[in-house]
Amino acid sequence: MISKSTIFDLSESLYPKVLKQRRYIHQNPELSFKEFNTSKFIAQQLDQLGIPYQTGYVKTGIVAHIEGKNPTKKTFAIRGDMDALPITENTGLPFASVNTGVMHACGHDVHTSCVLGAAAILNSIKTEFEGTIKLIFQPGEEVLPGGASLMIKEGALQNPSATGIIGQHVYPQFEAGTVGFRKGMYMASCDEIHLHVNGKGGHAAEPHRITNPILIASQLILELNELNNLGRKKNIPTIISIGFVEGKGATNIVPDQVYIQGTFRTMNEEWRAEIHQKIHDICTSVTQRMGGAVDVNVIKGYPYLENNEELTDRAKSYAIDLLGEDKVIDLDLRMGGEDFSYYTQEIPGCFYRLGTSEPGNPSTGLHTSTFTVDENALKTGMSLLSWIALQELKLP
Repeated sequence: MISKSTIFDLSESLYPKVLKQRRYIHQNPELSFKEFNTSKFIAQQLDQLGIPYQTGYVKTGIVAHIEGKNPTKKTFAIRGDMDALPITENTGLPFASVNTGVMHACGHDVHTSCVLGAAAILNSIKTEFEGTIKLIFQPGEEVLPGGASLMIKEGALQNPSATGIIGQHVYPQFEAGTVGFRKGMYMASCDEIHLHVNGKGGHAAEPHRITNPILIASQLILELNELNNLGRKKNIPTIISIGFVEGKGATNIVPDQVYIQGTFRTMNEEWRAEIHQKIHDICTSVTQRMGGAVDVNVIKGYPYLENNEELTDRAKSYAIDLLGEDKVIDLDLRMGGEDFSYYTQEIPGCFYRLGTSEPGNPSTGLHTSTFTVDENALKTGMSLLSWIALQELKLP
């Protein structure tokens, strides 16, 4: 029987190696779907462990299998994403990014190294459990259409078929050593809004001769923002947020066009479709009323993420058993998007949070140039991934 102390001892002994792995990945970040060197590095680590794997999923993705006794009895999956962000690092770390303008500012270096650590733990005790552990090293979580959707299309969950999947994400709001769970609805769908507002530009001192697309764009933004209030009235989590407006005019020049980009997030698929139509209707109505025109493109992104209730209840209980009840925290709804949601549409899944802040010293937020982690979180991450997977394999 595999004990908690065995998992902790293995985690402790493997920590120096996993720490080096994390720092190497952090220092050599690669953007979404361009993780070629990261993929080679992961393959090298798996080779050292003697774990069989298949490369080439979505070019850079890898799927590995650790077979215990009676490997066909059951298969359970662990996922780690590995892409970085287009951010210039400003942490001052000795292992800061050497790739200008690219940084692991969302913790995917931690995710990948924790899965490598769990792989080493589970591989060392594979004669003591039944079933198969599937390891999914996934590219392109940060950009549409999401590496998860493409990995699934290319059969990552098959041969053998996984009966469940877990994934974890760094969480700077919690201290290292703690984790967070939420069953059921957890994260929002994530769609992109792209608008090209067309008017008639000209001299700013002659408003009677022009159709000002900046004014049209301003009215559009105001009316689209009202959809947030409509969502609140219906008690449906709704966010429409405009993050980019470009009209290349000047103090005395009104441009012909304005470009608007934003995001729409919610947690209800019927409402999601309804809002898509309302966006089109508002854009058409406003621009016609103000004498302009608009090209509307709402790009459907990740679906909302719903954690399987039974699996998440079990995973939370495993975490309490391993770490202690005081280290396991209930999570609130989160309006961020995550392509792990694609896995949860295929098989039971649980996506939980891994605390990464130093005690008493919360780190800066995700997607910032100064984001750092307390690397002791690697021990918790690899231990818990291993423990949950082992307990799930025991079930019929």
